[in-house]
Amino acid sequence: MMRPGVGVGVIVKKDGKFLLQKRIGAHGANTWSFPGGHMEFGETPEQTAAREAKEEANVEIKNAKVVGLTNDIMPVEQKHYVTIYVEAEYVGGQVKANDSSVSEVGWFSPDNLPSPLFIPLKNFIENRRLL
Repeated sequence: MMRPGVGVGVIVKKDGKFLLQKRIGAHGANTWSFPGGHMEFGETPEQTAAREAKEEANVEIKNAKVVGLTNDIMPVEQKHYVTIYVEAEYVGGQVKANDSSVSEVGWFSPDNLPSPLFIPLKNFIENRRLL
């Protein structure tokens, strides 16, 4: 029996814009999402957020806190994740696609988000209405 995975999405905001990345390779290819990824053994969601922000977007964060979660079922890819969302302050770093699973990274205003959105991000926006 397959069990859901646990992912972490990192909400980084600067000057009223959100940091988003275009995914390649893994599930959700060619969709836009917050930086993030799988929790590793022994990590807290906040530690995962800091690691993934650095690995994927070359960004340093601080004051990370859990702000919500989504239950994401992706039937086409036969994937099921519980995604924990962590909001954090941008500290610095030259934003760039820093990982082979990311093709583009950028800052986007809430009223001008790129598309298509990764299912977990779409679910988060619909459920939380944060953006």
